[in-house]
Amino acid sequence: MPQQSETRADATEHPAGERPAPEAAPDGPSGPSVPDGDAAPARGTRRGLLLGAGLAGVAGLAAACGGSSGGGDSADGGGGGGGGTGGALASTGEIPVGGGKVFESEKVVVTQPAQGEFKAFSATCTHRGCTVGSVSGGTINCPCHGSKFKITDGSVARPPASTPLAEKKITVQGGKISLA
Repeated sequence: MPQQSETRADATEHPAGERPAPEAAPDGPSGPSVPDGDAAPARGTRRGLLLGAGLAGVAGLAAACGGSSGGGDSADGGGGGGGGTGGALASTGEIPVGGGKVFESEKVVVTQPAQGEFKAFSATCTHRGCTVGSVSGGTINCPCHGSKFKITDGSVARPPASTPLAEKKITVQGGKISLA
């Protein structure tokens, strides 16, 4: 009997028994495509979903370790950039006497040790570089390792930090506190 020839297009272009590798689709929004059979992760896969969830958890942990912009004694419970005070950090009324407020985006903490006396310090803890998280009980408090700094001069009130917070220059004018 005579042998039948294959009529498939790829069989006529390639020697018998050899088949071309499947073509990869062009790069798309999920990254470069890979031929079937490869186990490279891509967005939309279970592995990609788990990776994304893990990164979100790490971001949440980093935010918790970095502290918050809330000032422990402030009447509004914290918040960013001064609540609509223009170019100012805050109004003088936002900083409680004997307390203060952390401005995370500006990396500064403003305190009012006594009525009408305002101080500002770096919000970066001198122990390991965390952002301080709150001001309460006459101290600026770091949530990472428990360091505390005095609101009067930024000096260490409780280790493990061993050096004071750097003082920042501010101006108080017309009821508004601004970085100098």
